[in-house]
Amino acid sequence: MENGTTEKRKGFIRGWKGRKGRYYRNNLIIVLIVSSIPGLIIGLLVYWMAGGSLEDELLEMHNRQIEQRAANIDDQLSNLELMLAHWAFDPKFDYSLKGMDFTMDHERAWDITKTLLVMQGSNSMARQVELYLADERPVLFGTEYGTVTSSGAAVYEKLMKTEQSTYWTETAFDPAKPKSKELTLVHHIPGGSLEPFGVLLLRMDTQKVADMLRTMTPYNSGEVYMLQKSGGLFISGSGVDNAPTPFVGALQTAIETRGSGDSTSFLYDWNGVTYAVTYGDFSRISSEWAYVSASPISSITSPVVELSRTIITVSLSALLLAAVLSWIASRRIYSPFRRLLKTLLPEHDASGDREDEVTLIERHWQNLHGQQNALQYTLSEQLPHVQRSFLHQLFLGYHYAFSEQELLGRMKQYKWEVDNCVFVVLYIQLTGISSLEAKFRSGDESLVSFAAVNIIGELAAEHFDQAETVNLHNLTAGILLIERGSGPEAARVQAFGEEMAATLNRMLKLQATVAYSSPMEHISSIPRSFEAVKQAAKHRRYGGGNQVVSLEQLEREGEGAHMPQYSFALERGLIQALRTGEAEEADRLLEEFLTTLSADGAKVIDVQQGMLHLLGAVQHAVLEAGIAPNQLFKGKNLYAGLSQIHEPGMILPWFRDQVVSPFLKELSERSDAGIRRTIDQAMLYIQEHYMDNISLDSCADYTGTSPFLLSKSFKRVTGQNFIDYLTELRIEKAKELLRDTDLKMNDVALQVGYQQSYFNRIFKKQEDITPTRYRELSRHEGEKGTGSR
Repeated sequence: MENGTTEKRKGFIRGWKGRKGRYYRNNLIIVLIVSSIPGLIIGLLVYWMAGGSLEDELLEMHNRQIEQRAANIDDQLSNLELMLAHWAFDPKFDYSLKGMDFTMDHERAWDITKTLLVMQGSNSMARQVELYLADERPVLFGTEYGTVTSSGAAVYEKLMKTEQSTYWTETAFDPAKPKSKELTLVHHIPGGSLEPFGVLLLRMDTQKVADMLRTMTPYNSGEVYMLQKSGGLFISGSGVDNAPTPFVGALQTAIETRGSGDSTSFLYDWNGVTYAVTYGDFSRISSEWAYVSASPISSITSPVVELSRTIITVSLSALLLAAVLSWIASRRIYSPFRRLLKTLLPEHDASGDREDEVTLIERHWQNLHGQQNALQYTLSEQLPHVQRSFLHQLFLGYHYAFSEQELLGRMKQYKWEVDNCVFVVLYIQLTGISSLEAKFRSGDESLVSFAAVNIIGELAAEHFDQAETVNLHNLTAGILLIERGSGPEAARVQAFGEEMAATLNRMLKLQATVAYSSPMEHISSIPRSFEAVKQAAKHRRYGGGNQVVSLEQLEREGEGAHMPQYSFALERGLIQALRTGEAEEADRLLEEFLTTLSADGAKVIDVQQGMLHLLGAVQHAVLEAGIAPNQLFKGKNLYAGLSQIHEPGMILPWFRDQVVSPFLKELSERSDAGIRRTIDQAMLYIQEHYMDNISLDSCADYTGTSPFLLSKSFKRVTGQNFIDYLTELRIEKAKELLRDTDLKMNDVALQVGYQQSYFNRIFKKQEDITPTRYRELSRHEGEKGTGSR
C-alpha cells in the first residue's frame, strides 16, 4: 500500500516536470520576482519622496502660489492708492470746499455724497469712503453728511496732522471701541497742498481684508499676516485681533535671523508641526510692508510616510504568499497564452498543430507593424499642427499646472530637442493696415496674419536650427527660439528682428514691431517672458515705423523715461465743446489732442494711457450732464475696447464713433435749441465784457431772460455755474497778461475786472500760487525752453 503511494507520487512529479520543463521553472521565478520585489521598490520610493523630495516640491509649489497671490494683493492695494489719489486731486475737492456752508449749498453737498458713493462702490474691499473737512464746525461726508462731535473730530484731526499727505494707518474711529481698529488709506485734500484742510478716507472692510490675506495660504490652517516694517501696522488673516501671537513673534525672529541672500521660503517647526513659510516685501506709499504666509505641510507628508512603511510590510508578507500562489497558478500559466492565440488568431484551431504558435504570432506582429508605420506617417503629417497648438497654449500660460519635467517631457514627445538648451521668445505686432484700405478690405486681418506667419517661419528657419512660429491672429505672431549652450546672442536676435521687419515691410507694406526676451533656461519661464515681451511691444514709438525692442534693454533703461505731453487745456476745451454741442470744434480739438499726445517720440503705451484718461474725463462729463453712461454707450466696455486697439490710425476714428458721436447726439436730442442760443449769447457777452463789473443779472438783462432761468440753463449746458465760468475766464486772461506783458499787478487786475487785493486772493485760491510767483515761474520756464533750443 505504502509502496504504491510512493510510486504514484514519483510518477506525478515526473509527469509535472515533463509537462512544464525549464520554460515553466523560469516563468515561475519571474512570477515570484514580479509579485514581490516591485512592492518593496514602490515602498522605498514613496518613503524617499515623502521624506525629502515631496517636502521640497511642496515648498517650491507653495512659494510660487504665495508669490503670485501676493502680487495680486499688491495690485489691489496699488489700485486703491491710485484711485484715492485720482479723486484727491479732482477739482471737486479743491479749496472751494473750505469754509463752505453746505446747508445753503446743498447741491454741492449732494454731489460730494454721490461721488463718495461711487468711490465706495468701485471696490468691494472698501467698507466706507469718508470726507472730513476741518472748520469751526467740522463736517463729515459719508453716505450722508453732518457735523462731527469733538471726540469724533479728534480722530480725524489726528489723521490730518501728519507730514505725509498719503499713507496707510490703523485707526479706531469709534471712541467707545479703541481696540476695534480699521485699515484705512488716508489722503489730505486738496491733493498736493501744503496746507490741507481735510482728509479723504478709504476705510477697508476688516473681514474682506482678512479674506484677501487668507488667499495666501492654500490650506485651512496656518498663519498669514502683513506688517509695516517701520512699525505701526499689523494685519492678520484671522481678522479678529491686531496683536501678534507668540507664533507670529517666533516667525518674525526666524525671518530676521536669515541672511539677505537666503531664499524667501523655508521650512519651520513649531509645536511639533512643520510649516512652509514664504515671505516678501510690498512697496507701499512712503513705507515698506512685509507679508508672511505659514502653512502646515506635516499633515500631508506624515500619511504618505506611514503608507510607504505599510507598503514595505505588506510587500514582505506578499513575498511568502507569492511563493504559494505561484505554485498554485503554475497549472494555469499557459491558459492566458492560449486565450491570446484565440483572440488574435481564431483560425489557429483549424490549422491544428501544423504551424508553430510563435510563427503565427510573429506573422501577426508583422501585420500590426505595417499598420503602425501607417499610423506613424499620419502622426508625422499632423505633428506640426500639434506642435503649434501646444506652443500657443504654452505662450498663453494654459500649462501653468505642469512642472518643468512634465513640460520637458511633452516637448520631447513632440520631437523638439530641448536637452541642455536655452529659449528666447519673440513677439511680432504688425501695424499700418488701416492706411492700406485700397489693398486690404475689412476682415482681411486673418489672411494678412497667415501670410506674415509663413514669411516669418521661412525667415526664422534660415537663421536658427529650431525656431517655431505661432499665428496669434489679429496681426500678431510669436516665435520660440531653441538653441544649445548659452543661446543666440542679443546682437544676432536684434539683427534677425530688423531683417524680419524690413522683409514684412517690403512684401506686405506693413510696419512691424519686434520685441524679444533674454535667453531663459526653464520652459516654465516661457509664459511669463512672452507676456513681458508682449507688454514691451507697447513701448514702441507711436507711428515710428519698423521697431525692434529688447526686453532686457527696456528694463535697464527704465520704462518711464519719457513723459507724455498731456494737454489739460485741450482736454478742458474738448469737454467744453462737447457740453455745448460744437461738433466741429470738438473734432478739431480731439485731433489736436491726439497729435500733441503722440508728439516727440511718444510711446504707444503713453498714447493709450493718455486716451484712457481722456475717456475718463468724457465719461465724467457725461455723468455731470445727467446721462447714464451704460445707457448712452449701450453697456460697452470702452476702456477694454480702447486698450485693445493696436493700430495707431484706428484710435481717432474709434474715439469719434464710440465716444464723441453718441454724447453729441444725446445732447442734441436733450438740449433745446433756444436755450443753447441764449447760453451762447451769454458766453459771448462774458467773453467781451469780462473786464467790466458784470453779474448774472446784467447778463440776464442782455439775453432777455430771468437770472434764475439763465443760471439753471448755464449749468445744464456748460456743466459750470455762471460765477465759476466767469472766474475761470478771468484767471486765464490774467495768466496770459502775466506771461506775455510787463503790466503791473494793479493794471492786470483791472484789465480782468478785479481790484488788486481781491485779485491776489482769488488767483491764489484758483492756482495755489500768487500772481507774482506765477509770473516768475512762467518766465523762468520760458528762459529754460529758449536755452534748451
